[in-house]
Amino acid sequence: MFKNIGFLKNLRLNSHRFMPMNYKKISAEDLQHFKTIFGEDSVFVDKESIEKFSRDETDGVSFAPEVVLKPSTVQQISELMKYCNANNIPISPRAAGTGLSANSLCVYGGVMLVTERLNKILKIDERNLQVTTEPAVITETLQNILKEKGLFYPPDPSSRGSCFIGGNVACNSGGPRAVKYGVVKDFVLNLEVVLPNGDIIWTGANTLKNSTGYNLTQLLVGSEGTLGIITKIVLKLLPYPNYNNVMLAPFKSMDDASAAVSAIFRAGIIPSCLEFMEREAIEYVMQFLGDVTVPLADDTRANLLIEVDGNDLEIIQKDCERIYEVLTKFDVGEILFADNETQKNDLWRMRRNIAYAVKKTNVTVEEDTVVPRADLPELLKHIKATGKKYNFKTVCYGHAGDGNVHVRILKDELTDDYWKNEVPKGIREIFEKVVELGGTISGEHGIGWIQIPYMDIKFKQPHLDLMRSIKKVFDPNNILNPGKIF
Repeated sequence: MFKNIGFLKNLRLNSHRFMPMNYKKISAEDLQHFKTIFGEDSVFVDKESIEKFSRDETDGVSFAPEVVLKPSTVQQISELMKYCNANNIPISPRAAGTGLSANSLCVYGGVMLVTERLNKILKIDERNLQVTTEPAVITETLQNILKEKGLFYPPDPSSRGSCFIGGNVACNSGGPRAVKYGVVKDFVLNLEVVLPNGDIIWTGANTLKNSTGYNLTQLLVGSEGTLGIITKIVLKLLPYPNYNNVMLAPFKSMDDASAAVSAIFRAGIIPSCLEFMEREAIEYVMQFLGDVTVPLADDTRANLLIEVDGNDLEIIQKDCERIYEVLTKFDVGEILFADNETQKNDLWRMRRNIAYAVKKTNVTVEEDTVVPRADLPELLKHIKATGKKYNFKTVCYGHAGDGNVHVRILKDELTDDYWKNEVPKGIREIFEKVVELGGTISGEHGIGWIQIPYMDIKFKQPHLDLMRSIKKVFDPNNILNPGKIF
């Protein structure tokens, strides 16, 4: 039971195999059993619910679930898993639905398990700098509550105002502050997980060090809901940094902008954020927002958005002066320093809305590339050359400090046939270059269903077989989020 709509039907469907599976179709008897477990008000089969939960933020992709379930307790999830495992019914867990790789969609129909009611912050341990939370707490909400107590949870994806912590853990999300503080995996200490057979386990310990057996916690982080359903999360925290400075540096070439990234680090400075935005990205987002503008000279080709944070203003200022010295060695325009919180917030609002701005203007697809940061100039040159070779336009932006560039490909006037048959060749060439440079094909969006056609570029068969074997140990009947990663 699947449906694929829009341009991605042309772009993706022919490029990877959709393998039929002999899953049981949900019957009236099954629905009645679900109502016994969850209650009448937590089982949804109406057209509106099916339509709503057949999509996420992945452009043009739709897979319809047969039923939508909204659990309120871990025990309900456990009972559901036991039942579906025994009856060969697939389950796809869903957080906020902000994914960009169709990570949580019901490729094979079955159950959509929506975690939105598991939305409590259970404990803030100020003595040990830890928080225990359920998976459906919105990332920014958690950050704001912690900030009031002087605590800091750094990972902040662009969708932080709507995405859930559980989804962040499932995809090992990053965001701008990963360059200094790390990604989600660097903050997860322990997880409560419901396994496909219904068992409930804790994967680790609430300690900063743990060398006791295999690291199941880190195995679950980034597993995209294919190994277990995360129901509680223990995160380590930091003291909140009291100050930050933000600057916007315009460059006359993308090559200089991307080369300056590595130069900043080589000078011994670690910014809290270092973001790349090519000129077209800024033009799109200023038009989209309407109320945010930045100077954009005719010869500006790219900008770096740089933030330095900490608890000592003098040290922050000295780091900014050193960054300024590094930048002036390149062909850089007038560097803008944000004078107040409003200017800082406007610059960040601009950066965080680029993806939405470009999507509003065109049929697009976004790829999530990451390479060692010193190789960014070569990657960006290759992306633009590949776009020219295959006649598609790209808009590039992303977390330059991590070497993580998002590549938004625009359909523009390309024919459906060309989009279907030629553009995937260009995408493959971009990923081949990424891997050649020592990078990988997803930095923070995950593989999901969308990136399966390109897994062979990064991994040889023994590697894929090993990952499939791990999946089989956890989920021998392949009921949990099937059709993802492999």
